[in-house]
Amino acid sequence: MSYGDPNNPYGAPQGQQPQQQPGYGYPQNQGQAPGYGYPQAPPVSSYGGPAAPTTMPGSVGAARVMMWVIVGLQVVAVAILAFAAAALNAAKDDASLKDNTAFQDLVGDSTGVIWGYVVFGLAWLVFAAVLATKFKNGGNGARITILVFAIITAVLGIYPFVIVGLVHTVLAVLVAVFVGNANGKAWFNRPRY
Repeated sequence: MSYGDPNNPYGAPQGQQPQQQPGYGYPQNQGQAPGYGYPQAPPVSSYGGPAAPTTMPGSVGAARVMMWVIVGLQVVAVAILAFAAAALNAAKDDASLKDNTAFQDLVGDSTGVIWGYVVFGLAWLVFAAVLATKFKNGGNGARITILVFAIITAVLGIYPFVIVGLVHTVLAVLVAVFVGNANGKAWFNRPRY
């Protein structure tokens, strides 16, 4: 028996069109594409997890740019500190200030500290530049190293370089957030062929 057969006891009464009632038959198309009863699943990689990103997410790209800005700021800071240390060395050798022992003691102590800051700043600059290059091909180890670097940079921006380090602190916190979020994790954990 077919649906339109007049002898079908389960068919629609004669002269009326059958109506589909909610809950019977196929699922209702509420918000899905017409013709499909179920929403599509997200893409799955060959390993059963979500598909890995093929291009660098915007937040991770922004973190990479911020790392290069930190490198540039460190270049400026190292140059200023080296100039200040050289100027203090020249002032220490000034003949008119040779008799002032208090000035000589102060300059002698502070010059060594400033040169120490120059060496530390130069090493931190090189480390930041190496990490900035790891954004494209680095794995999860690079991600964790960048996170630790950003956190230490944020702390060093607060103390001892309070006013000058404020920009470093803000950039380092943003780098840590962007690398540590889900997009950063997906980017650095993606399979490499």
